[in-house]
Amino acid sequence: MDLLPYARTMAAYNRWMNERLHEACAQLPDTRRREDLGAFFKSIHGTLNHLLLADRVWLGRFTGMPFRAAALDQELYAGFAELRVERERTDAAIEAWSATLTAHDFAGELSYTRISSPQPVRLPFWRALVHFFNHQTHHRGQITTLLKQSGIDPGVTDLIAMPAAELA
Repeated sequence: MDLLPYARTMAAYNRWMNERLHEACAQLPDTRRREDLGAFFKSIHGTLNHLLLADRVWLGRFTGMPFRAAALDQELYAGFAELRVERERTDAAIEAWSATLTAHDFAGELSYTRISSPQPVRLPFWRALVHFFNHQTHHRGQITTLLKQSGIDPGVTDLIAMPAAELA
């Protein structure tokens, strides 16, 4: 199976969904975005920060330019506006990186040290890549639930709903 179209599609989907989610989150007051709503990373803000942190950690692993994080719940940006700008910057980097992938990359392995329990890990590259995109979708799903519970409809989030123009 050729995973290049998958990687590029998922990178575009990641950017498209993050743009839409941040737009929806902007409708909430900061106090609501920061309220502990019982999610893995407590609040909408905490989950947005975790997504950005995890994406930077994984992108660093993939590119060989590590992103150092103290913990998976580390707050990178306290302000929503700055968090949103940095999300856009990271999404552009993910898309640019995915455009450089070759079939050869998917045959390799990825070695890294975990943050949660510093142990060395070796995975097939393709499996790490699938996890990367699955992790994004997982936590965005939590955010859409929290938004809906807060009275904000995030709209359709299905990959097949992404306009074809977004893949350009």
